[in-house]
Amino acid sequence: MGMCNVDHSSEDVINKLETQQYFLPEFLVKDLHEFLKSNHSQQILNELFHPLKKYDLASKEEREKRNEQLMLLIS
Repeated sequence: MGMCNVDHSSEDVINKLETQQYFLPEFLVKDLHEFLKSNHSQQILNELFHPLKKYDLASKEEREKRNEQLMLLIS
């Protein structure tokens, strides 16, 4: 997953989460929604957006890596 140079708003991240939430583990969706209730740096928002992007198309192994990445970001 390469980084892009587009800055994603909190709303972008929430919208992406909502489109992918049926493919994510339930506990992670809940934790992400809770985390996104607060303000976060642009870097954090961008780092959260990318693992969510096309999550539904990722392999099981790739999803596990993305889940770990997401959990690290919000912990």
